[in-house]
Amino acid sequence: MNESQEQPFYIFDSHVKADDAIQSLARAGFDVTKLSLVGKGYHTLEHPVGFYTAGDRIKAWGGMGAFWGGVWGMLLAPAVFFLPGVGMVAMAGPVVAALVGALEGAVVVGSLSALGAALTRIGVPRDLAIKYESALKLDQYVLMVHGDATDVTRARAILSDAKVAEAA
Repeated sequence: MNESQEQPFYIFDSHVKADDAIQSLARAGFDVTKLSLVGKGYHTLEHPVGFYTAGDRIKAWGGMGAFWGGVWGMLLAPAVFFLPGVGMVAMAGPVVAALVGALEGAVVVGSLSALGAALTRIGVPRDLAIKYESALKLDQYVLMVHGDATDVTRARAILSDAKVAEAA
């Protein structure tokens, strides 16, 4: 199994569906520290949006504050970045370290954004990285499962009934 198959990606049309998938995995005892979630999902021209720490927890407010606050409470390394071509993106999980590495190393992979470069660094083929960037631009959410073949198989079984827009 190649690395891209060992790290399946799920695209969700809404934060509710992405949250349901994460909650399903958590309820089944899946190690949620092996998950990454990336999405925009907060459009607000009339309401303030913000992120702050309270103790050792990241808090958020605005239209999607409760969602991101909950996700960040479960997954590792919460972060928010403004990515040219994509916009303001919230994320959590191992993908954050890959993105930071791509940003610090000024990695550019062809016409990919920093996020696309980060995805290729963790083994995602370039064409799929472009696909996931496009999903984000359409305000979808990308859930990534990191781990070995056993983790991938288990996550796929748990998510078999999830309302996934697309799985890869």
